[in-house]
Amino acid sequence: MREFYSVEQVAGLLDLHVKTVRGYVRDGRLKATRVGKQYRIAREDLEAFTGSPAPPPVRRTRYAEVSSIVQIDAISPEAMTRLTNTVMALALSRDGSQGSDRLRVETVYDEERATLKIIVLGALDTTADLLKVINTLLDQPQ
Repeated sequence: MREFYSVEQVAGLLDLHVKTVRGYVRDGRLKATRVGKQYRIAREDLEAFTGSPAPPPVRRTRYAEVSSIVQIDAISPEAMTRLTNTVMALALSRDGSQGSDRLRVETVYDEERATLKIIVLGALDTTADLLKVINTLLDQPQ
């Protein structure tokens, strides 16, 4: 089965701008097949153009990520500090995990309103786990 690259993939592999690769295709210096409104470059044609073996095309895998904002009202500065430290420690402990499991967490505390917002970005399962921990910590007596 023949392997094909998009113009964007070829530009990334050759460290060129996409417009430069399109120009090579239009000039006939790089052989390509037009599929709809896009070009596809066969692996063999890329190897002939560069004179060296081409790496296999990168296959994208499906990935889902969640963005959530948790708002906690009527929280004291002391409780906010404890909760924030725990949440941040959990998020940082996930940094050693695989990239797709990484959590990004930001916190904002409005002292005047006694409101804490926790912004969480990450994979569905790791975010769900962190939200469960937050819920458990909030259920504990202060």
